[in-house]
Amino acid sequence: MSESRRPARRGQSGSGARNNRPRQARRPDASQSGLDQPRLAARDVLRAVRERDAYANLVLPGLLRERRLDGRDAALATELAYGAARARGLLDAVIADCAGRPIAEIDGPLLDVLQLGAYQLLRTRVAPHAAVATSVDLVRAEAGPGKAGFVNAVLRRVSERSEAEWVERLAPADPVGRLAFEHAHPTWIAQVFADALGADAGELEDVLVADDARPVVHLVARPGEISSEELALATGGEVGRYSPYAVYLDGGDPGLLDAVREGLAGVQDEGSQLVARALSLAPLDGPDTGRWLDLCAGPGGKAALLGALAGIEGGRLDAVEPVEHRADLIRKTTKELPVDVHVADGRDPGLDGGYDRILVDAPCTGLGALRRRPEARWRRQPSDVAGLAKLQRELLASAVELVRPGGVILYATCSPHLSETVAVVADAVRRYGLTALDTRELVPGVPGLGDGPSVQLWPHRHGTDAMFMAALRKP
Repeated sequence: MSESRRPARRGQSGSGARNNRPRQARRPDASQSGLDQPRLAARDVLRAVRERDAYANLVLPGLLRERRLDGRDAALATELAYGAARARGLLDAVIADCAGRPIAEIDGPLLDVLQLGAYQLLRTRVAPHAAVATSVDLVRAEAGPGKAGFVNAVLRRVSERSEAEWVERLAPADPVGRLAFEHAHPTWIAQVFADALGADAGELEDVLVADDARPVVHLVARPGEISSEELALATGGEVGRYSPYAVYLDGGDPGLLDAVREGLAGVQDEGSQLVARALSLAPLDGPDTGRWLDLCAGPGGKAALLGALAGIEGGRLDAVEPVEHRADLIRKTTKELPVDVHVADGRDPGLDGGYDRILVDAPCTGLGALRRRPEARWRRQPSDVAGLAKLQRELLASAVELVRPGGVILYATCSPHLSETVAVVADAVRRYGLTALDTRELVPGVPGLGDGPSVQLWPHRHGTDAMFMAALRKP
C-alpha cells in the first residue's frame, strides 16, 4: 500500500469529557457568502477544535455536507483543515516568531486564520499571494481592516522563508526535539516512539514522517457476508496486504458506499482487524465452547469483526461498554450478529466467568492513531499516562478473573507507549502466572514484528496504526 501524499512543501521536495458528538456546524452568514468557501470551512473546523474541544474528523464531514462542498472544494477543505490541525505546533512557532509575541497573546479567531494561512504557505503548492489574500479576506469580513492588516503582515513574514528554512531557524538543537519539530510532533511523543523502537530508534524519522501523512482509508469486509476481493471490486479499492478482510481506498467518503450502508463492510484500520483476528487464532488449552468477550467494546468495530468470526464458529460474543450512547453504537454496528451488549464497567461487569477468548482493547493515550486524529497530538500530555496505565491493569485483572483456565486474553492498545504496553503485560504475567504466547504467530504474513513475544505494528512499516498486542493464556 502506498500512503497518500500531502502536497509538496514550498522550497523543498515533496515528503511524505470532549465533544464526541459535536454540534452541527454553523452556516456561513450573508457577510461570508463572497469568501472562499473551502477555506471558510477549514477555518470553521479549526475554530470548533479550539473553542469546543471538538474532533476535526467528526466536525468536517457534516460541515462539507451542510455546505454542499464536494469534489475539489471538499478535498481542499479537508487538506487545509486536517493539515493545519496536525501541524499546529510547528505553525504556532513560526507565527509567534513573525508576530513578535507569544501565541497566547494572539486572539483565537485570528490564530485560526493565521494557522490556515501559514499551512498553505509552508506545506502546500498554493501560490503565496492566494494564501495571504484569502486569509486576509476571512479576517476582514469578520473583524474589520485593522486585524486584517495584522494577519497580512504576519503571513507576509511567514512567506519569506520555506518550511526547511523555518525549521533551521526555530528547531531545538537536540536530535529528537529537532525531528519532532520538523515533523510537527510534541517532543515527548517523539521520545515515546524512540523508546518503543528500542534498538531500531534510527527509524524514528520514518515513524514521524508516516505519522504526519494523511492515512489511506481502510475498509473491513464482514466475514461470512462479503470477501475482500468482492469488496474491492464493488468499491474500486485494493485488497489489503495483511488482513484477509482489508480493502484500501484512495479517498472519498466511505459512508456513501453501498457496502458500508448495507452493513457488509465498515471503516476499520487494518491493524485493528489484525488484533481481532489474532484473538480468534490464539491456541487454547481445551475446546473452544464459543464464549467470547470484548471487555472494552465501544464504539464497536472490533466487536463487529469478532461477532462475525464467532458466528461462523457457532459462538457468541459478549460486548461490554460503560457509556450508554456508545453501547448504542455497538448495537447498531453489530446488528444481526451473535453479539450481546452489556452496559457495564469492564473492571466489574457482573458477568459469569468461563470465557474462552477475551479481548482487552484498553482505553489508552491513542498515540498510535495520531495520523487519524489531526489535533490529538497537541491535546495529550505526559500526565495522562499514569491514570490510563492504572485503568489498563485493572481491566486486565478483570479479564483474568473472567477467562477460563486454558483460555486466552488478547491485550491491545492503540499506543506504543511502553508504560501502556509491555509494562502492563509484564505486571500481569508476574501477578497472575499467565503464559505469554508468541503473538507474532497470530499475525501470519506480517513482517517486521521484532523479537516478540508481543507485537508492535508501525505506520512506517505496516501502513497501519501503531497497534500493540500481546496474547496471554491462563494456566
